[in-house]
Amino acid sequence: MIIKPRTRGFICTTAHPAGCALQVQEQVDYVKERPAIQGPRNVLVIGASAGYGLAARIVAAFGAGANTVGVFRASESKPGRTSSAGWYNSAAFEKAAAQAGLKSFSVTGDAFMPETKAKAVELIRRELGQVDLVVYSVASARRTDPATGETYNSVLKPLGGTYTNKTVNFHTGEVTEISIEPGTEQETKETVAVMGGEDWQLWIDALQAGGVLADGATTISYSYIGSQITQPIYREGTIGQAKDHLEATAKQLGDQLGAIGGRAFVTVSKGLVTQSSSAIPVVPLYISALYKVMKEKGIHEGCIEQTYRLFSERLYAGGEVPVDAEGRIRIDDWELREDVQREVAELWAAVTTDNIEQLTDLAGYRKEFFQLFGFETEGVDYEADVDPMVDVPNAY
Repeated sequence: MIIKPRTRGFICTTAHPAGCALQVQEQVDYVKERPAIQGPRNVLVIGASAGYGLAARIVAAFGAGANTVGVFRASESKPGRTSSAGWYNSAAFEKAAAQAGLKSFSVTGDAFMPETKAKAVELIRRELGQVDLVVYSVASARRTDPATGETYNSVLKPLGGTYTNKTVNFHTGEVTEISIEPGTEQETKETVAVMGGEDWQLWIDALQAGGVLADGATTISYSYIGSQITQPIYREGTIGQAKDHLEATAKQLGDQLGAIGGRAFVTVSKGLVTQSSSAIPVVPLYISALYKVMKEKGIHEGCIEQTYRLFSERLYAGGEVPVDAEGRIRIDDWELREDVQREVAELWAAVTTDNIEQLTDLAGYRKEFFQLFGFETEGVDYEADVDPMVDVPNAY
């Protein structure tokens, strides 16, 4: 079939296998062109099919020569319907890893469910013995509590009062003002249940109980702080409460793993185009301005560049891992540089529908959004007939 992008708001309901494969290969090539990392040997990535999870798997495998297990939700294609981009990304990764002679396995299922954890533990025990790095990179709008069966839904809302600011429809470029009502106590509680650290803790407990977590193991998860522009809707909002819980979990895990010489960190990353960030009002406009400034200064990074820097300059640079006063690894340092934020604020104050294409990198934002799904990738013939049925090798 000839596959074209079909969008519904901040979601693209189709994905292109050739585009996804080429983008994965470009990330692999980026890492292989850089100095090798003296890093982990066996790695589990929970939420491995896109974004920072996929980038971590690529850097571990092709930067450090590690064997990897990736956990992600199954999304195979059906007649007349494509698979998810994550499925195509994972298929491409497995192929590249096999060509490089690396052990690589995929566990498909709901990461929140005990049976998925059990399946991963058994696979690690059988194929790798133990893992020495666990990357938790799950992004989901809802979670079913395995203990109670209750389903929680996360929301992206401010706290304490109505929040009003600029936003953009990144498809049309229309800049408008948006007002968002504050989240309730129940909505905040559910957002923490979905996006906080509870499931990360359950994964580490399961791995330890199963005897597949190596002495000295490291585990990381991801957070975001952002600028003063986005903090009311992000860090100071419902999702910020979830990130506070995630960071508290990292400290608990640090104490827990300290008994076996291990460590746990939250990594604070820069603002990037992701399906999750596209759903947050205000954020696409902020990122469009941020990209403009950082690209002009030559310090722009995507997921793969950020992750290579995380591994090579933070986690596996030798010696103590540099952290902030809260114990977090900061690779958002370039985004939050004073000169960057000052210029972004100036653009923010001036931007309108009429000048957005000139003042910001909205075109770059749109392109990266479609690239999340394998579209707008140089070297791909989007008029060619392509088979949407793609298998993920070594999937369990």
